[in-house]
Amino acid sequence: MELYEGLNEEQKEAVFHTDGPLLILAGAGSGKTRVLTHRIAYLIEEKQVNPWNIMAITFTNKAAGEMRERVDQIVGMGSESVWVSTFHSSCVRILRRYIDHLGYDNNFSIYDSDDQKTLMKDICKRLQIDTKMTKERALLNAISSAKDELISPEEFALNAQGDFKKERYARVYREYQDQLRKNNALDFDDLIVKTVELFQNNSEILDYYQERFRYIMVDEYQDTNTAQFKFISLLAGKYQNLCVVGDDDQSIYKFRGANIGNILGFERVFQNAKVIKLEQNYRSTQNILDAANEVIQNNEGRKDKTLWTDNEEGVPVTFEQFMNGYEEAEYIAGDIQKKHREGQCDFKDCAILYRTNAQSRLFEEKFLMANIPYKIVGGVNFYARKEIKDLLSYLKTVDNARDDLAVRRIINVPKRGIGATTINRIQDFAQENGMSFYDAAANAGEIPALGRSAVRVAPFVTFIQTLRSELEFVSVSELLKNIIEETSYVKDLEAEETDEARARIENIDELISKVATYEEETEQPTLSGFLAEVALVADIDSVNESDDYVLLMTLHSAKGLEFPNVYLTGMEDGVFPSYMTITADDPTEMEEERRLCYVGITRAMKNLTMTCAQQRMIRGETQYNKVSRFVKEIPRDLLNMGSTLPERRTPEIPVNSTYQQMKEAFRAKVFEPKQFTVKKEENLGYEVGDTVRHIKFGVGIVKAITEGGKDYEVTVEFDGYGQKKMFASFAKLKKI
Repeated sequence: MELYEGLNEEQKEAVFHTDGPLLILAGAGSGKTRVLTHRIAYLIEEKQVNPWNIMAITFTNKAAGEMRERVDQIVGMGSESVWVSTFHSSCVRILRRYIDHLGYDNNFSIYDSDDQKTLMKDICKRLQIDTKMTKERALLNAISSAKDELISPEEFALNAQGDFKKERYARVYREYQDQLRKNNALDFDDLIVKTVELFQNNSEILDYYQERFRYIMVDEYQDTNTAQFKFISLLAGKYQNLCVVGDDDQSIYKFRGANIGNILGFERVFQNAKVIKLEQNYRSTQNILDAANEVIQNNEGRKDKTLWTDNEEGVPVTFEQFMNGYEEAEYIAGDIQKKHREGQCDFKDCAILYRTNAQSRLFEEKFLMANIPYKIVGGVNFYARKEIKDLLSYLKTVDNARDDLAVRRIINVPKRGIGATTINRIQDFAQENGMSFYDAAANAGEIPALGRSAVRVAPFVTFIQTLRSELEFVSVSELLKNIIEETSYVKDLEAEETDEARARIENIDELISKVATYEEETEQPTLSGFLAEVALVADIDSVNESDDYVLLMTLHSAKGLEFPNVYLTGMEDGVFPSYMTITADDPTEMEEERRLCYVGITRAMKNLTMTCAQQRMIRGETQYNKVSRFVKEIPRDLLNMGSTLPERRTPEIPVNSTYQQMKEAFRAKVFEPKQFTVKKEENLGYEVGDTVRHIKFGVGIVKAITEGGKDYEVTVEFDGYGQKKMFASFAKLKKI
């Protein structure tokens, strides 16, 4: 039992309670992964449970990889039999084996967001839906929300009766699912939904997996949606040995379908469940935890818990307020540079967190100027790049020729003289005859409308057939290299001799390396397996902890990470919490936003800096916002109210300059004041605090107006140009 001596009392209780439903309320940084891995070890070593009877599920590949590594270290022999994976990966493994029971082929494709959007464009065109009025993304979101709640197209149509808009969505949903089935493809939501459907329709398959997984552990349970909950409850239905770990205070994915009711109502569903709270934090200083506790206690829909630590008290949370976003970014860049220069931290020890991706631009500009290395989490996904999508589409076509999107993408890559007209005629023939696009292309000679173009299609079909015939005898990496060689993809890029082409070649090299790594790490590598793995890659999985750069990311992307130095930026009402949240009628919206703030605060280990700006350019307009209510919820004794950057000094102007002469005239007394009288209301049209526009400097805020003998001297703070002093008659400022 020496293995468990390092655990605290609550952690031990959670590890040793193995039978029946268990809810572990694990506060931020409370060592939940440690509890899960030790619990797996305890089940195997002390309770003599077979490793293959244990399943551990989490949300990201990164988290699953870390858990797998720790399980291997602690358990040793037999650990590889423990099923450690994400929800989606688990469902892919099950469906690859049994989806034929639902009428699909086992080599189904998995559509990413780009594939979904392409398919939705085709559907909107076919159903004559105006995408200016109804956006493809809105339709996809509605379908995704329905799938999260296990609502089928038929049920959706039934609920939509009498509502014209919903009826249109229902038609699109039905057509979308029909096209997916025709293409032998699933989207991400389908991976869960179809697994649930499989279990509900086939008791033998469900019984097999219930026997296989007698002990189930689910991490990040607060992020589960209704479909995921159903998947888990079906698996655990027989033995009830379900351990879920989560923190309702970190439930921040409502927009993705997460249902906080799953964790808040766990005891109602599993009535004999035991509840254990993990409140000791191993990550942060006490001051940071006190700030987090003070903020989150303002939420009503939560289970009560208070984080504490044996770590040092630490320095107070720093709060800095600036005139604008430029000064905010300038300060943070300078602070990171100073810490790095003085040896206090590496660049990778720092993270910039913000509410929306759009806020990253100013930080990027300042970091480039300051020569600070950085990486944006949530930028263009590696697998979404054109050259990678092209080559993956070739692999998808070889694996599943029913995937119309993949086939249409590459039929003219490289150029084969097959234009849009030819592609459309093949597509029409396929639809009229109820066949896939590839099968129609294989019968191009029978399509009268193609004429001579049929000759150009034949070499493509022959090439794919050749690759498919080789599949049984060559590895995935050899197949990929054959495709690159035969299509002259890299040779064509080399001929361009541009930096962009060289970067694309580097990406292709990286894909080749990825395939090689997959083959090395997988016991039985297959083309379907590789395509499934790359389809499930998330943005945060690309973060390499050994690289030394500052990470810039949204608060949603930061969940599960920790950094010695965290900068929580844009802390203004209207930005964070967002304007939509403030104006929403639903109070749970503000509670979710507050949980997001709690997540941001608890990412910090040593130093937390919160910043805001008095004015910020948003969507081309300058907004003047109050300090975020979340900052105001933190007691002053926990905050170090730092000073803003000093005002920019106006350079000294020579005495003989025109401006200086005007200034002297401005200060001089006028002998006959009745000849020139200035009235503020009539002549200026603006006051201190008003937003004005200048023909050169753009938008700014009036900071001061000084009345002189002949004119007003107006001081304006411009976004991007700083503070300027000017005479009203020359400035011609317009109030906006």
